[in-house]
Amino acid sequence: MIRIIAFLGGLGFVAALLVGALMPREAVEEAVTEKFFKEHKHVSFTTDGPLGKFDHAQLQRGFQVYKEVCSACHSLRLVSFGDLTGIGYTPGQVKTIATEWTQEQPSINPDTGEAATRKNLASDKFPSPFANDVAARAANNNAVPPDLSLMAKAREGGAAYIYSLLTGFQEPPADLPKDSRPGPGLHYNPYFPNLNLSMAPPLVNDGQITYGEGAPKPTVDQMAKDVSAFLIWTAEPKLEARHRAGIATIIFLLIFAGLCWGSYQAIWANKEH
Repeated sequence: MIRIIAFLGGLGFVAALLVGALMPREAVEEAVTEKFFKEHKHVSFTTDGPLGKFDHAQLQRGFQVYKEVCSACHSLRLVSFGDLTGIGYTPGQVKTIATEWTQEQPSINPDTGEAATRKNLASDKFPSPFANDVAARAANNNAVPPDLSLMAKAREGGAAYIYSLLTGFQEPPADLPKDSRPGPGLHYNPYFPNLNLSMAPPLVNDGQITYGEGAPKPTVDQMAKDVSAFLIWTAEPKLEARHRAGIATIIFLLIFAGLCWGSYQAIWANKEH
């Protein structure tokens, strides 16, 4: 009896070794990811739905979060300072924002021909926080922070994904396999596809940013919502115009369909079938 049990145990051990040897590592990692990965949280924005509109106060708060937190690593290369008039800033305010921006525009010294920088103009795009990808990798654990201009459209889930990512940093669960635990310089986030991010939690505590008078309390949740809303605008600044055009088109088609039906009835009213 003991020999039979020992034989079955050895057979099971060999089978386990064969399964481990034959199963691709990618399949194992994918299974782990699927178990711990979470779909984005459900969160609403004023732009949701066909009648959605931007909340300029929220967009300005979101820009403040980007300016004071996100701009240290992430660029907005498709957005110009002048575009900020679209979220309620005056031309004078835009000029001040551009002039006081931390990163300056690359330029050339006209006297020496050497590389230099100059103050931003309202017509300039937001400058990158890093001179090149090599510098970006060196400062971010060998990862290049993505540009945020179109992030709300580039990721599945859009702004809800961004919000979930910003509020989703946490300690790894106890049953997370060792191979999937964050290594040096990485941070666990179940809303990120491979669970581990090079980006440290950017919003770490309530009151990290001081909002103006009359604004909501700057909790981590509120700041995450505000910057996510701002990135909806950077990805699609003409969203309100698109919604208006869509509603006008639907109304036109309904009226046109009614006129066509009325004409059909009038033309065939006295005709025998």
